[in-house]
Amino acid sequence: MDSAELLDILGNENRRRILRLLSRKSCYVTEISEYLGVSPKAVIDHLRKLEDAGLIESRTDDQRRKYFSIARNLRLEVSVSPYEFGMKSAYPASANLDVSRCRYLSLDIAVDASEGAGGSEPPAADAERGPETVDDATELAAELDELQQLQRELSLAQRWVHGRIADVQDRLQETLNGDEDRLHAEVLAAVAGGADTTAAVSRSVEAPKPAVEQRLAGLAERGFLERDQKTGEWSLAD
Repeated sequence: MDSAELLDILGNENRRRILRLLSRKSCYVTEISEYLGVSPKAVIDHLRKLEDAGLIESRTDDQRRKYFSIARNLRLEVSVSPYEFGMKSAYPASANLDVSRCRYLSLDIAVDASEGAGGSEPPAADAERGPETVDDATELAAELDELQQLQRELSLAQRWVHGRIADVQDRLQETLNGDEDRLHAEVLAAVAGGADTTAAVSRSVEAPKPAVEQRLAGLAERGFLERDQKTGEWSLAD
């Protein structure tokens, strides 16, 4: 399911309240109905839509009571600015991701990839491991706090980046002599990012090739871009 459909589903307040409740514990229909103050029939309809979207899953206990819970981690991002409207959904990266390879990100945090998702199972409870279990819980609580602080800092960094992108786009527009056609700026940025063919630029800016070709030619005429006569590849002008 794409991001737009997910956004439509989450646009309903009761479905958001259901997810908030299920983020705390698994629930059955009657519990959810009492929590929301709506009929079980309406709850079942909301649950069906959430389940069809892959956001929740269900299981039946020994008493044949059906419990619902959130199926998996999902991040849905929406960006709105004078230069952009976009949505994207993403699942968590692998615990084995080497964040040191990110060019613009520096994290002062150590993560044991052998633990958590995809890692080994935690050791079984053992009465003789009492003190160790307390130590483990203390360490995990400290790591949880550190990760939550990191999450807040990353959120703040994302907001800063969002604002900086809009600011740089404003300045780029001014550099292009106040050109109101913002596609020129997007095309120029795409070439700066390594898109060197019309097709590649078209994919990058998500615009039709004829429109991209027109902007590329215009930017070349104004001295911002140049094209290799042999390969036909575009690059920033020297």
